[in-house]
Amino acid sequence: MADPIKVLLVDDHQVVRRGLRTFLEVQDDIEVVGEAADGAEGVTRAEELRPDVVLMDVKMPVMDGVEALRRLRELDNPARVLIVTSFTEQRTVVPALRAGAAGYVYKDVDPDALAGAIRSVHAGHILLQPEVAGALLSQEESNSGQGRGTSLTEREREVLGLIADGRSNREIARALVLSEKTVKTHVSNILMKLDLADRTQAALWAVRHGLSG
Repeated sequence: MADPIKVLLVDDHQVVRRGLRTFLEVQDDIEVVGEAADGAEGVTRAEELRPDVVLMDVKMPVMDGVEALRRLRELDNPARVLIVTSFTEQRTVVPALRAGAAGYVYKDVDPDALAGAIRSVHAGHILLQPEVAGALLSQEESNSGQGRGTSLTEREREVLGLIADGRSNREIARALVLSEKTVKTHVSNILMKLDLADRTQAALWAVRHGLSG
C-alpha cells in the first residue's frame, strides 16, 4: 500500500481546522501531519514537516496565504498548495494561483470532493475553475511572449500539451514512453524557455496558444 498523503492545515479559525481534520482523518490514504494558525506559522511548519499537500486559507493574520505561498516558493518547498477559501472573488483567488497554488476549493466544498481535490493536486494536477482560468489568461496577455514558443522542441510541445491537460509527470511519462526523470527535465526546460514560474503558468500558456487537448 502506498504511503498516505501528508497534509498540513493552515487556517486562522480553529473550528475550520478541526472540521477538516475530523473528516480527513477517516481517509485511509490521507494523514494530517500538523496545523498552523497563520501564514508565517504555516511556512515554518511546512519546512519542519515537509507535507505533500498544504490546505491554505487566503485571509489570515500575521501573514496571508498569498505571501506564505511566495515564501514557500522562495524556500523551494515541494509541497503542493491547495487554497481553501470562503472568498469567491477572482481578485482574491487569482493572486494566490499566480503565487504558486495548485488550485482552490471553497470552504463549503463537499467532503468527498475535498478529498478528491487533495489527491488530484498531489498527483500533479491543477484545479482551475473556467472563470478563474480566464482571468489568469487575461492577465498574461500583456507579457505573453508570442515568440517564446518557437524555441520549444517538438517533444517539449507534446509535454506542455499534456501539462495543460492536467497530467502529472508520471502520467506524461507513461503517455510518451519516457522516464519520469526525462519528463522532469523537459518540464524544467519548458519553464526556462518560456520564462514561466510553475506548471500553472505553463498550463495557461499552453491553453492560450492552442496546445491543450
